[in-house]
Amino acid sequence: MPYSDPALALAELERYVPTVAEPEDFDQFWRGTLAEVATRPVLVDVRPEPTDLRLLDSWDVTFAGFGGDPVRAWYTRPAGARGPLPAVVEYAGYGRGRGLPHERLTWPVAGYAHLLMDNRGQAGQHGAGDTADPHGRPGGPWPATWGILDPHDYHYRRLITDAVRAVEAVRALPGIDTGRVAVVGNSQGGGLALAVAGLVDDLAAVLATAPFLCDVQRAITLSDVSPYGEIGRYLAVHREAEDAVRRTLSYVDGVTFARRATAPAHFGVGLRDSVCPPSTGFAAYNQYGAATGRPVPPQREMHVYPFNGHEGGEAVHVRRQLRWLAARLAPTEVTGQD
Repeated sequence: MPYSDPALALAELERYVPTVAEPEDFDQFWRGTLAEVATRPVLVDVRPEPTDLRLLDSWDVTFAGFGGDPVRAWYTRPAGARGPLPAVVEYAGYGRGRGLPHERLTWPVAGYAHLLMDNRGQAGQHGAGDTADPHGRPGGPWPATWGILDPHDYHYRRLITDAVRAVEAVRALPGIDTGRVAVVGNSQGGGLALAVAGLVDDLAAVLATAPFLCDVQRAITLSDVSPYGEIGRYLAVHREAEDAVRRTLSYVDGVTFARRATAPAHFGVGLRDSVCPPSTGFAAYNQYGAATGRPVPPQREMHVYPFNGHEGGEAVHVRRQLRWLAARLAPTEVTGQD
């Protein structure tokens, strides 16, 4: 597979700072969106989840997301761990749900409390989930196009709000060190992590790999595969909708969120990524923290995998994430039950 950004060599990617369309009311839009749900208690239900994992404890969590809608999540932590734990909130990729509690164990086995958020309405394409998206779906048939004609109706307005509320939910659970909360995700999950980083100003760390929804106006012209390809296929039929679609996308661009982020950040991209082109990840990385007005920008680092695509560095990258995050959050040593 050729490089997905053939016109941009690595040296150019490292300097790539596109002008990303930023609505004048971007901050007002998101303040208003989050204010609509802020008065609702975040935790709806927390109940132990029986598993066959003797070294971990799991709970089935329901929290109030966008519109007060119930959003499901798995909460898992080392069994018998004492004291408040640092927490990792993880966001899943496009078309995936939370699955079963034993499917994603890296972070709790490493000593963190771990909250894995379900993707409303998306499960079934790549993984199981059980959170509905009960709102109307004008637009195309795919999640990336639900409500895409108006930013207030767009699916990602709801999903990003859920992602912010997931941080609030984990902080409301017992046994959490609320000052040591990180957000992490790959692909769509990476895009959600960047959005949360721009909307929540007291995170301890952000880890985003191959992030979706970054430099999105350009991305929909580069990638023919899902999810960007779904937007392109919608516009191939609804040609008159391009201006409305581009306006909607400007309210969810990861670059705009990244510019507002303040937490230390760890990025990763594969240079042969045809799903989320590497230039779009660099666009967010190169402007990370640029709009905060702080004299010293937040710490950030990028890991590049020249011969990998959307899978990126896989286990090698996860090891780098583990070591980087441990240096910042000092996870609990897992020793099993007392």
